[in-house]
Amino acid sequence: MQLKKLGLSVQTASNGEEALNALATGNYALILMDCQMPGIDGFEATRRIRQLENGSTRHIPIVAMTANAMQGDRELCLAAGMDDYLAKPINLQRLQLVLEKWLPTS
Repeated sequence: MQLKKLGLSVQTASNGEEALNALATGNYALILMDCQMPGIDGFEATRRIRQLENGSTRHIPIVAMTANAMQGDRELCLAAGMDDYLAKPINLQRLQLVLEKWLPTS
């Protein structure tokens, strides 16, 4: 809902496998990655996305969205290949700042 309020088009995935399948058939400017998805979690999905990008000029910004807000959680997300980190609950203002930072301008 917050993304739509900001005028963005959104596609959701219920788990990491759905996210990887969507990425294989679509073109995305940014991924908001839930770290705790069932099956293939956000960390593994991110690692797989980065492997697919390896050797190409394509780099999709991936922003972690997680309820984990403990010390070290941000570093775990970055180590998995994510570009940024948002702790839940998501604040619209903070979300907008992160989107402005990572979405391409045209």
